[in-house]
Amino acid sequence: MVKKVIVPKGFPEVGQKILTDAGLEVVEAISIPDALTKAPDAQGILAGTTTFKNDDIAKFENLKIIARSGVGYNNIDVDFAASRGIWVTITPNANASTVAETTLADILAVSKNIFNDSMAMRKGDHKYPRNHPGFDLANKTLGIIGFGRIGQMLAKKASQLDMRIIYNNRTKKANDYATYVEREELIKQSDIICLTLAVTPQTERSFGQREFEMMKSSAYLINTARGQLVDPNAMLHALQSKQIAGAALDVFDDEPLPLDSPLYQLDNVLLTPHIAANTVESMTRMITGAAGELVTTLVDNKQPQWPVNQVK
Repeated sequence: MVKKVIVPKGFPEVGQKILTDAGLEVVEAISIPDALTKAPDAQGILAGTTTFKNDDIAKFENLKIIARSGVGYNNIDVDFAASRGIWVTITPNANASTVAETTLADILAVSKNIFNDSMAMRKGDHKYPRNHPGFDLANKTLGIIGFGRIGQMLAKKASQLDMRIIYNNRTKKANDYATYVEREELIKQSDIICLTLAVTPQTERSFGQREFEMMKSSAYLINTARGQLVDPNAMLHALQSKQIAGAALDVFDDEPLPLDSPLYQLDNVLLTPHIAANTVESMTRMITGAAGELVTTLVDNKQPQWPVNQVK
């Protein structure tokens, strides 16, 4: 019997070819309910950022693997999946460099007020830049919270900006570009703070009122990781009251960010729609990597290369 795998509607041909060439039947679905209707007997799912409820996972009685095309997996209860014999995998090497590049672009954008200057120019307000100057990055301090692949690549890419680069991580890591400091020290000293860590029970909402109060009033927060890392109410207050200078946000609790969000009304926030990994090269690597994990598990009958849980 041909094994079925579910992929998102409009899944790129390069990924479909990997799956079909391996002898798998590809079923496109627009949602989990749609997938359950079309292929309740599926053995594999190639997943994006859709939230998987445990009740829905349990309905796929033959499911062996959920392969994420990305690095975040807070949308899946990986322990529950493991209890049902289901692997959950990610593509850790696919987008780290790209996300680091986007984070660096945010650093440059907020330091030079590029977006607001451009919008003022389009409105004919040529006085705006003179009244809203940017600032040099040289001799400023860049703080990176979370020092995995993305954090380390960001430190390397930012090392040519003549900034002092410090980081905090649950474990110290040898690095040529950044110095380890305690978390509180990083928050107090940094002119720009970048969040590049995963959402876990320990990190969820870990950046809140206390952290914003410790930041310099001239400092910026950049979040290209996950919205759930930050207390949204504390952040909104810090931005509205100018407790901090501003932020660049690519991720949010609700995506897409609702149009009635008060963040849209603030001129000290650079908003982007979760595009940190949105390049042709990165998307291709994520797609082919996730498809490869499905083939490894379902066709080759081997353990996947990048599991985030353990199946007995």
